Amino acid sequence: MRTSGQLSLVVKMPQKDYVKAGRAAPRPRKNTKTVKPFPWPLVITVGVLVIGFIWFLYHLSQKTPVADPVTPAITSKKDDLPPKPAKEPYQYIEELENKEIQVTVEELEAKGPFLMFCGTYRANETAQQMKAKVAFAGYPSEVRRIEGKNGVFFRVTLGPYSSKRQAESDRSRLLRQKVADCRIATL
Repeated sequence: MRTSGQLSLVVKMPQKDYVKAGRAAPRPRKNTKTVKPFPWPLVITVGVLVIGFIWFLYHLSQKTPVADPVTPAITSKKDDLPPKPAKEPYQYIEELENKEIQVTVEELEAKGPFLMFCGTYRANETAQQMKAKVAFAGYPSEVRRIEGKNGVFFRVTLGPYSSKRQAESDRSRLLRQKVADCRIATL
């Protein structure tokens, strides 16, 4: 169609229904209720095994025991037990009650009082710090001034202890608490 010098272009577009186009097509439903065949071969196999096991047990119970030709048959009566003793043959309880044990104790020589040395320091302040650590562990200690060839030293000591066992006990307790590694000496 032309009219007086104008050109017009008419484009025809197909008409589409966009509402219906947005929906997905329904999927065909699968039949979820499929019937599986009954497992007859499995049932028959299990049945044959059970019947065979029962027959085997019955067959074992019906067999008579065969005497072993190597070992002779033991024939004894159940009434052949020895007579019950009138008194208990074990008398260790009476023996233990009346037994006296002789023990010899060796007396250890008392070597004198013991001291425990927990450190020797050049500075008094360092010795006082060690004394405080030992005091926090629960033991009273002293700082002694020692004059020697190389100058003045300060030694932290514990004691005196009357026995070495008591000194060893305190030493191991200080080691467990990681306070100090002390050594024991006699006076």
